[in-house]
Amino acid sequence: MPEGENGEKTEKPTGKRLEEAFRQGRIARSAEIQTVFVLGAATAALSFSGRDTWSVLVNTMSGALGHLHDTPVTLAAMQNYSLNAALVIGQCAGPILVATVVAALLAGGIQTRFRTTPDVLGFHIERLNPIEGFKRIFSAGATINTGLGIAKLCVILALSYSSIKSILSDPIFYSSVSVARIAGFMASSSIKILTQVIVSLVVVAAIDYSYKFWKNNQDLMMTKQEVKDESKASEGNPQAKAKIKRRRRALTKRKMLAEVPKADVVVTNPTHIAVALRYDRKTMKAPIIVAKGTRLNALQIREIAKAHQVPIVENKPLARLMFKYGAVGGEIPAQLYAAVAEVLAWVYRVNAYRYYREQNA
Repeated sequence: MPEGENGEKTEKPTGKRLEEAFRQGRIARSAEIQTVFVLGAATAALSFSGRDTWSVLVNTMSGALGHLHDTPVTLAAMQNYSLNAALVIGQCAGPILVATVVAALLAGGIQTRFRTTPDVLGFHIERLNPIEGFKRIFSAGATINTGLGIAKLCVILALSYSSIKSILSDPIFYSSVSVARIAGFMASSSIKILTQVIVSLVVVAAIDYSYKFWKNNQDLMMTKQEVKDESKASEGNPQAKAKIKRRRRALTKRKMLAEVPKADVVVTNPTHIAVALRYDRKTMKAPIIVAKGTRLNALQIREIAKAHQVPIVENKPLARLMFKYGAVGGEIPAQLYAAVAEVLAWVYRVNAYRYYREQNA
């Protein structure tokens, strides 16, 4: 049995399969990438605004604690203090909050190519089912994810151990130092640990995303039969398409034959090809082809022309050229103007002579 015919997924996912998977949220996504961006943004914000934040906090605390003895305890005063406290918190936490929100959105947008997943954003009643929720929590997949999370934490601790050890061995822990020294040490240590954790997370995120990207592609692989079924569904049933084409050809043929009685002349090969022409000097720049056909179609055109007394002219070269280069409903090729003009002139003379005989009969 050929490979892939027994249900084995050996074919790459088609564009339609990838689009459906994206709409359902089945894309490679790593939470560690989100964490890296958020931590990186928070660390950068702390580095740029940390000194100003510290100054604001020091001044606020000094002002508050230095005037406790003459601070009035009234409703209006408490409201004013609450408003000032909220402004201080916003001033201190605002840069970090804005940076982390922007970083989180950017991380999500990069992983989803800045596209939304409509099916995931929609409301799904089954998500409110507690039984299904417990099944997801205690499933084998959840256990594997928990194990992977512990492994990631161990990797981060191992990569950050040297920085943590150097900080713990600092003389500040067994000597008397000023408050300013403690504050500076805490700030520098925090930035150092966060930087080391971010570097560790970058390594973990790269491994995690690579695995999930590979796993997602493997899950989206298709069997040969699935590819065939999707191709049939997208292109339609070949038999139905052939039937539609036959109906269209038949309709086009009926419309074409209905124009033959209005023609001025039919040029033939004499039996294999027939081309019907019509020309009106007032409305047309050049004669147009109202019908053309070969073999059986040519025979039908000639029979209709005879039944409606449309002149039939045998001209093999002209019939072949008009059939080959002309289109039904279109003007005759410019290089055939002279030849067609001779035919039409002959038709007009014959018709005029016939009309003269009928009037004098």
